[in-house]
Amino acid sequence: ALALIPEAISFSILAGVDPRVGLFSSFVMAVVIAFTGGRPAMITAATGAIALVVAPLALQYGVEYLLAAVVLGGVFQVLLGLSGFARLMRFIPRSVMVGFVNALAILIFTAQLPYLTDVSWLVYPMVAAGLAIIFLLPRVTTAIPAPLVSIVVLTGLTVAAALTVPNVGDQGELPDRLPFFGIPDLPLTWETLTIIAPYALGVAFVGLMESLMTAKLVDDLTDTPSNKTRESWGQGVANIASGFFGGMGGCAMIGQTMINVKSGARTRLSTFLSGVFLLIMVVVLGDIVALIPMAALVAVMIFVAIATFDWHSLRTIHTMPRSETIVMVSTVAVTLITHNLAIGVAVGVLVACVLFARRVAHLVE
Repeated sequence: ALALIPEAISFSILAGVDPRVGLFSSFVMAVVIAFTGGRPAMITAATGAIALVVAPLALQYGVEYLLAAVVLGGVFQVLLGLSGFARLMRFIPRSVMVGFVNALAILIFTAQLPYLTDVSWLVYPMVAAGLAIIFLLPRVTTAIPAPLVSIVVLTGLTVAAALTVPNVGDQGELPDRLPFFGIPDLPLTWETLTIIAPYALGVAFVGLMESLMTAKLVDDLTDTPSNKTRESWGQGVANIASGFFGGMGGCAMIGQTMINVKSGARTRLSTFLSGVFLLIMVVVLGDIVALIPMAALVAVMIFVAIATFDWHSLRTIHTMPRSETIVMVSTVAVTLITHNLAIGVAVGVLVACVLFARRVAHLVE
């Protein structure tokens, strides 16, 4: 729960909405997926992948359209789950998966640049100090999440020294109440559907890809099986609930899931309690959270970008088959150009299919 707070706030800002939207999303999704998910101990909350998908929609049309897209995306996920989409995941080439995570990392990093331009010079040493804590603290102890320590230290320094730097409170109002059910306020027309449908499809596909990849990782770590079909439609139910309770949607979180699993969690109770404790801390400690300097969150997000990027793919790019390199680079390039992970993955799969067909044709000849 402690590790969820900074990233939920950061991803809210990444999506162009106030922090309450990401925090409500993380709480609702963690609680719902504890009952509907197919992979016990996996943490689901607001994520950078989904934030990047819905950010253009929120910027152009507002938060109500975002909420509607999340609900529709959840419906798509339920339908995909019931139709056996999880079984199709094994046909997505590894090179597309690598391109997906690398593009995600690059987009998360570039999204931090606005918070590093036209700001006080104090922001830069604070970001550097935050990154130093995040990378060096695990060498001393792993009992406390390093990103959390970084945020506490930088917040304490900012308050104690009365530093004038942008903080979370400047980004929007934090919640002081429980989320409540509400239907997105927008016209129910065909035009509205055509606006939100592409983003809803992005939420559905990107969310399922990241969730099923994370579930596979937890399966391997714990040597236990998961029900990926149930996880697929369970993610959909969680996103539907998130949209109706004012959340921005989300999917499985690799970093927080690793914290949970490596701490010994193996059941749904850990997922449920992470959401409950998150809400309690934010509602009760909202005034303190508002004091967190944006430099601390930027440091966390840069760390997330670095940890997400598959550095092994760069070290082995010269030894990889040329076709795999082309697929990976195509996935990354299209994603960066369109700022849409779903389109990037679709193009990557298409390129992989074309290259495979070309190879088969040569063999036949």
